[in-house]
Amino acid sequence: MAKIRGYVVVNIERCKGCDLCGVACPTDVLELQPREVNDRGYHYAYMKNPEDCIGCTNCALVCPDACLTVYRKKVG
Repeated sequence: MAKIRGYVVVNIERCKGCDLCGVACPTDVLELQPREVNDRGYHYAYMKNPEDCIGCTNCALVCPDACLTVYRKKVG
């Protein structure tokens, strides 16, 4: 059975830093950017551990502003 690897693309300018995506992530991939803010002044989500993403889409489902797009790819 092939392994699935995921990748999350964050629309940085729409993200308001609610961190629901980070809480919903079962593999602790997402977190809020600690030092940088977007044009609206919010700390935005980013992939802290991209190699751990399983492409489950939990983050995209809970995002109230539809800022996340999840891609999946078969590996191996």
